[in-house]
Amino acid sequence: MPRLEWPLHVVRRVALATAAAVTLVAALWLGAGWIQERLARCADGVVEQGPGDECVGVSDGSYVFAPHLDAVSKKIEEENRRVLANADKDPYVSVAYFTSFTTTASDSNSAEGVRHELQGAYLAQYRHNQGDLEATPKIRLLIANPGSKSTQWKHTVDELIARKDSPDRLVAVAGLGPSTDENLAAIKRLSDNGIAMVGATLTATSIQDIDNFVRIAPTNEDEAYAGAGYLKRRGVSTAVVIQDVAKGDLYAATLGKAFTKAFQEGDKHKLVAESMTYDSSVSSAWQNELHYMTSQLCQQHPQLIYFAGRGLHLTHFLDSLANRSCTEQRFTVFTGDDTTNLNAEQLARAAATGIEVLYTGLAHPDMYRAAPQAVSAPSAKNFQPGGVLDQWFPHDSREDGGALMGHDAVLAAANGIRMAAHWQGQVVGDAVARMFHQMDGTQQVAGASGFISFQNNGNPRNKAVPVLRLNAKGQVEFVEVSAAEGKPPQEQ
Repeated sequence: MPRLEWPLHVVRRVALATAAAVTLVAALWLGAGWIQERLARCADGVVEQGPGDECVGVSDGSYVFAPHLDAVSKKIEEENRRVLANADKDPYVSVAYFTSFTTTASDSNSAEGVRHELQGAYLAQYRHNQGDLEATPKIRLLIANPGSKSTQWKHTVDELIARKDSPDRLVAVAGLGPSTDENLAAIKRLSDNGIAMVGATLTATSIQDIDNFVRIAPTNEDEAYAGAGYLKRRGVSTAVVIQDVAKGDLYAATLGKAFTKAFQEGDKHKLVAESMTYDSSVSSAWQNELHYMTSQLCQQHPQLIYFAGRGLHLTHFLDSLANRSCTEQRFTVFTGDDTTNLNAEQLARAAATGIEVLYTGLAHPDMYRAAPQAVSAPSAKNFQPGGVLDQWFPHDSREDGGALMGHDAVLAAANGIRMAAHWQGQVVGDAVARMFHQMDGTQQVAGASGFISFQNNGNPRNKAVPVLRLNAKGQVEFVEVSAAEGKPPQEQ
């Protein structure tokens, strides 16, 4: 077979053409990736992720995750810019507020609730930077969104970890969302990376003994003991527990168990039946399960029904109970703090059933009026009618307690930063976290939701717990301040 030989100039042309083709393919491939990345980018540090193409990640306030956050995001952005402009004379560190800011109907926390938390977080930043608690280093407040139900938590947490170094100097994360498996996973990853954390509304008793983590919210066990104490003083002696058994909902899982233990202490109080369960993770069944429970309740005649589930499910249960066959029987329903996440329409729907609804909240502005010794006056006054938050955000209610809890969580982080900076030049996350264990006595957190010191497991000591009632107009009424040990801690 004859050998095929090409002229040298043809070989060169073929080689050059091949190389050009390979280069073009590589460029197109890389370019497509770059274009895809740019299209998915919402802003610096914020990208589209997940089936809903949510914008998740970390913002300094310049990117607004949802329109209703516009006013508070602008204030945070302005304060962050002021801190950077003065960085040559005032050192700074960053604190991130982490929760689901792009909420959907499937989230247990409401859009209103997370907005209020962020407003309170900004107030704490302002007080620390240039207000009545002015201290150094200054704080830049970052807004961290892990998406609806925190499904994109890993991306956002990794973005936060990357900001430990300059120019952000992230040392702490506050907020941390409701008690779910996703948020617990986020906490553990932040812990492993030496970042201090302060939970705002996490109450599941099982979330504890984690390095670098504390929370200002009372645990479900503390809420249950505070609620049981109030009910016993009221004369309630029989109850039934309705328990959500959905896997991964740490809030519901610990709430019913804690109340069962707290209520049955002593001989005069008992459950008239074993817990009645439903599973909110089975979307085609849980509403039917709640509906069929009412006939059993008619037979058991409990003075009280303790609902160990989310606020979203409570409204459906109340609808079913309102349509019970034993209309002559009157029921009182008591539940936990997730009720504060219901919006005005949902609260009105619950009130329309005519059933008395009581619950333990995390905070309420009227705690200052009813028990001024249980909260810090300088902090609590900001949340009163005509106070600073009313001036900044005049059309927002404070009754859900979200603003108070967001404020106190960032305030605790700010205290840790101030204390860690006292004897050292550079403040880092694990040093801030160690200061949490020194916040006792005169160093306790002077919070609007109560005076706060921390146990070694990260839980607050005997935190003040407000008992709240839903009135006939769908409005929240303050009843009293309780606590796991009966009386909350006071100023020292």
